[in-house]
Amino acid sequence: MTKSPNWTREELILAFNLYLKLDFGKMHKGNPEVIKLAGILGRRTPDSVAMRLTNFASVDPYHQKRGVKGMTGGYNQVKPIWNEFNSNRENLVYESEQILANYKNETIEEAYSELTFDLTGLKGEVKDRIVKVRINQSVFRQMILKTYENRCAVSGIDIPELLVAGHIMPWSVSEQERLNPENGICLSNLYDRAYEKGLICIDTDHRILISKQLKEKKNKDYYIRFFEKFENQAITIPKSYQPRKEFLEYRLERFEK
Repeated sequence: MTKSPNWTREELILAFNLYLKLDFGKMHKGNPEVIKLAGILGRRTPDSVAMRLTNFASVDPYHQKRGVKGMTGGYNQVKPIWNEFNSNRENLVYESEQILANYKNETIEEAYSELTFDLTGLKGEVKDRIVKVRINQSVFRQMILKTYENRCAVSGIDIPELLVAGHIMPWSVSEQERLNPENGICLSNLYDRAYEKGLICIDTDHRILISKQLKEKKNKDYYIRFFEKFENQAITIPKSYQPRKEFLEYRLERFEK
């Protein structure tokens, strides 16, 4: 039997790209997304791709706590990619999408045409920067919706088209934490906007707080229907990558009760 060639860095990054977007229970050779990636890679079987996904789970602190283990050889192969993600998430995530587009014989703009269609008049560094930000935000959304099982943490709405990956510590504040899954909460558009504008907040016990400004609308029907009943109720907490306390505290310090 001919031994399969070692995985290249690009192949490992593509496996990691899928790992970020896929539930652990779906990381098996029969999953259509696993089969699709194997086809894109060309020389890898679905079984081989699934094994690499499990290797990434074995270096993920959340899954390590659950006792997930991988073969030593595979662990050592994927560990550098995981470390690179933790030290420079923005660049690695964007690079993974560029590699994926290249394997499909597409440009990054073609692969994400729905995000870049309005940039035809831009060129150079300005365009590159906007493309990178939009694509990274798209990947972050996929990561957060996966983590929260496609449900709004406040209302329970489970229609993906209505869901947003809200940042706890705002995008503009910390470049290092922009793509940290512990810095995201899955919210419907209404509650994401309210959270972003400081009309609601989430404390370190994961309870929903309502601002003084919003309470001035307490006699309005919409306030009673969409806000009052959630006050002091806990949001839905995901099994993995729960909101980090320090990020919640950042918001709380700036919240007007």
